[in-house]
Amino acid sequence: MRYWLMKSEPDEASIDDLEAAPHRTLPWTGVRNYQARNFMRDGMKPGDGVLFYHSSCPEPGIAGLAEVTSTPYPDPTQFDPKSPYYDPKSSQETPRWMLVDVVFRKKLQLIPLAALREHDELADMRVLAKGNRLSITPVTDAEWKFITKRLAKPAA
Repeated sequence: MRYWLMKSEPDEASIDDLEAAPHRTLPWTGVRNYQARNFMRDGMKPGDGVLFYHSSCPEPGIAGLAEVTSTPYPDPTQFDPKSPYYDPKSSQETPRWMLVDVVFRKKLQLIPLAALREHDELADMRVLAKGNRLSITPVTDAEWKFITKRLAKPAA
């Protein structure tokens, strides 16, 4: 089992949207960075843990826990000319972009980015690295345990 931090803009897909989705499951569409895509395509497996992170919002941070529930498959938004994620260079025969499905596990009191920075145990987290813009990053066993055991509190 591996662990991941997956960023989403809450106005596009929030932890509340995931909880309210049919079967509490959403496809993780729209990844258009090759390194993030490779993490999904080559590293993610059903059962992997996910720190659901709200980004590009007034207070970014970890908003909940989720789990990967599918193997990677082609992101259909790459084929849709009406989608903001359309990629005219991608084809059904050779898709460029993949996704996985994630299922809701728990909504948390937001763990702000600033709070993550306060803990030496998390100093090497990729999300805290200067200039990190990746929407998907691996999380170590130790980081996952520290966050889920010491920082995670259920949402009110």
